[in-house]
Amino acid sequence: MFKYHLSQKSENSKTGPIPVSTTSAKSCPTTCAFYNKGCYAKTGYLALHWRKVGEDRGISSKAFLSLISALPLGQFWRHNQAGDLPHTNGVIDHDFLMNLSDANFDKKGFTYTHHIPIPENLSAIRIANGKGFTINLSGNNSDQAIELSKTGLPVVCVVPSTEKRTHFEHNGKKFLVCPATYREAMSCDKCRLCQKSDRKYIVAFPAHGTQKKHIDNQQMKG
Repeated sequence: MFKYHLSQKSENSKTGPIPVSTTSAKSCPTTCAFYNKGCYAKTGYLALHWRKVGEDRGISSKAFLSLISALPLGQFWRHNQAGDLPHTNGVIDHDFLMNLSDANFDKKGFTYTHHIPIPENLSAIRIANGKGFTINLSGNNSDQAIELSKTGLPVVCVVPSTEKRTHFEHNGKKFLVCPATYREAMSCDKCRLCQKSDRKYIVAFPAHGTQKKHIDNQQMKG
């Protein structure tokens, strides 16, 4: 059983004071390159919170969907500061995702997923994006991001910690580096690029924090 939590007003300066959710760790696909090491959510305060969501702090999907439905119209919010979309053996729970997309009606929710882009998952993600709930496919590096972009869905990726450009092109594809990583006082609430499902560029996140060395090594492996 997956559990959920919604912080009505995040205290994270990177996201800004917006509603932010968390899903228990079982939602993460084991195929994620950072499943065992490199995941930002497995360190610091967020790791403690994430663990508690999987225990007594989390609520049921029904209760969680009610909270999302109750958000004000037009509310910008981030799903899954930690965790991924619920699934069964790597296949995203279609019913839950449709219910979440409906709960997000006339709101501006967005998230990211590391689930493998198999046909069943892509179909569910396309429908959710069409309903206004933006799901970004997450690439482990720029090359994988370009492959993912061929699906026509919004894509983000990790790039090396040494990346200092604000934007660049790679194999003919445009990349825009997350403004919150280099602009002071910038946040998801002010930026909102990742919520735009029809954008023509890939959003890149330079590796940072205590996990950047491992992430950089993963980048080199491809």
